[in-house]
Amino acid sequence: MKKTGMAKSDAKKLMGKMAAPGAAGFGNGDVVAVDRREQRKRDQELGLVPFAVKLNSALVLQLQALAKERAVDLNELVAELLNKGLAA
Repeated sequence: MKKTGMAKSDAKKLMGKMAAPGAAGFGNGDVVAVDRREQRKRDQELGLVPFAVKLNSALVLQLQALAKERAVDLNELVAELLNKGLAA
């Protein structure tokens, strides 16, 4: 194997370690990684259903800012706003 091939292989290994679940990174070392299967089970118990939509980027920025301001999850904020809008 050529020297460049070895360097490329080493770089792929390093990138794989950095992107691996549970790998400590910038500020997420203390965050507990939740298994996707467990998260799905929790969501189902709460009656949550995935619902994907495409929104204008300016609107998404407004939603993210409002969620940060209120210190709530983006999902909770969107659900609250949809409930208010549908009730009106």
